[in-house]
Amino acid sequence: MTAPRPDADPPYLRIAADIRRQIATGALRPGDRVPSARQITRDWGVAVATATKALAALRQAGLTRVVPGVGTVVSGAPTAAPTAKGLTRTEIVTVATNLADAEGFAAVSLRRVAAELGIATATLRRHVTSEDELILHMIDAAFASAPLPSAPPQGWRLRLEIAGRRLWTLFRRHPWLAPTLSLTRPQPSVNGAKYLEWVLAALDGTPLSLHDRMYIHLMLFGYVRGLATTLEPEAQAERETGMTGNEWMDSGFGDAAIPPDVPLFEQLVAMEDFELDVDRLFDFGLARLLDGLAVFITRTPRSAPRP
Repeated sequence: MTAPRPDADPPYLRIAADIRRQIATGALRPGDRVPSARQITRDWGVAVATATKALAALRQAGLTRVVPGVGTVVSGAPTAAPTAKGLTRTEIVTVATNLADAEGFAAVSLRRVAAELGIATATLRRHVTSEDELILHMIDAAFASAPLPSAPPQGWRLRLEIAGRRLWTLFRRHPWLAPTLSLTRPQPSVNGAKYLEWVLAALDGTPLSLHDRMYIHLMLFGYVRGLATTLEPEAQAERETGMTGNEWMDSGFGDAAIPPDVPLFEQLVAMEDFELDVDRLFDFGLARLLDGLAVFITRTPRSAPRP
């Protein structure tokens, strides 16, 4: 039996070994940024999932760490890791959010965030006592990063469209956010409450009661959130397979057989100009939702009292 070739190692281990050599030889010094996942996919010609695993292996080995506002750097940076005295909750939330954005929400834990910051978990708990509290701060910071206009335009339809699009942009930026938010047991986020207030006020001048306005908010939020819950699983699938959703569909639905007696579906699969674009789907659905609301508001008498 012949010995396995050195290049028999998985690609992510070979990439991690190459970056490790650069650190050992001084080509990458403490505090220097290591290649990002995007750069690795470009330079090594691998999928995002492989690049992410390589970076994770370096972090687990203690060779790199995440610096808020900078990225992943070689450990032992001249800028020392935050201490209990200098650490801020904003830094903690930033690191947790970056982790969730890059690796999915399942990667976030107090222990993992503390490791990324280079501190003990007990030190982290002095600022964030539990994972539930951390999640709440992450949600609040996300909403704070995309405030609605302080001077809204005229007209309920344009205002609701802005609210829906702002929420969609937020979910696209943070794929973990939509499945984390609860429709029936909403988290007490200060900036989330400000978003709700803006939507309710968007219907000023209409005959709708506060009761109806709240249902409209829930309907709009439920539509945007429902579509956005597909984003994180899709991002995970793309990291694992290296294929986008449309590339997977073009490959034959992962080699799945098309069932018989579905002629329209067969025609759709055979079409070369159709792509499942979630942004276009969002635009289409939002427009139809607002069309329906326009009919409802027009038909609602101004004198009609509602519970």
